[in-house]
Amino acid sequence: MLLAALFAVLIVIVAVFMIFAAMNEYKKGGYIGLDVKEKNSITISGEGKIFATPDIGVVDLGVVSEANTVAAAQKDNVTKMNKITQAMKDLGVEEKDLKTTNYNISLRYQYNNYYNRSDIIGYEVNQTLEVKIRDLDKVGDIIAKAAELGANQVGSLAFTFDDPEKLNQDARIKAIANAKEKADTLSSSLGVKLVRIINFSESSYIPPTPYYSEKALGIGGGGASTPDIQTGQNEVTSSVTIVYEIQ
Repeated sequence: MLLAALFAVLIVIVAVFMIFAAMNEYKKGGYIGLDVKEKNSITISGEGKIFATPDIGVVDLGVVSEANTVAAAQKDNVTKMNKITQAMKDLGVEEKDLKTTNYNISLRYQYNNYYNRSDIIGYEVNQTLEVKIRDLDKVGDIIAKAAELGANQVGSLAFTFDDPEKLNQDARIKAIANAKEKADTLSSSLGVKLVRIINFSESSYIPPTPYYSEKALGIGGGGASTPDIQTGQNEVTSSVTIVYEIQ
């Protein structure tokens, strides 16, 4: 009788355990697909702007040579580009700031109306040298000298910064201060308390620098007069978004 009673109690305990386990699993299933309860929060945006004068100029100097044979076109192109490269060094541009970004050989065609076809009439060699100019007072002299020595193509002239991250950081600090000021004002108006920052995002932007055409730079038949180049200032912008938990 005692053994039977103990066995009966054990069965009851196991049954109760299984019932509670099943209920817990049912509760877990009830949360599937549900989001965690969101905290009360407000989202604040801030913007910071600074203006800075660029300290580096980058220009692409190109030489396009045409001839009846590849060898003749290459010889003309290489001779002119070597003179331009040496002139850049003589003007104070370091070798590390000179980089060939393009060298291309292509066929030249002319349409033949009589035979209704395009005939090969020669070859074209196109070479581009990227020049990084750290002394901005020499930008005009460098462009004029390159034109004098045979550069007949200028891809772009851009003014940028040697250390853009420092500028981005300064703009970011202003943006965060702007966002915090807005948050303090808004929390006071709403009668809520800022508890802590629960999310943050930021983006920085330095607008594209101007493009100067060959005509504006005095290239392509305009002689080798020294152009008057103005660097101006660039606007660096940082935008931040801060999410505060409130109570």
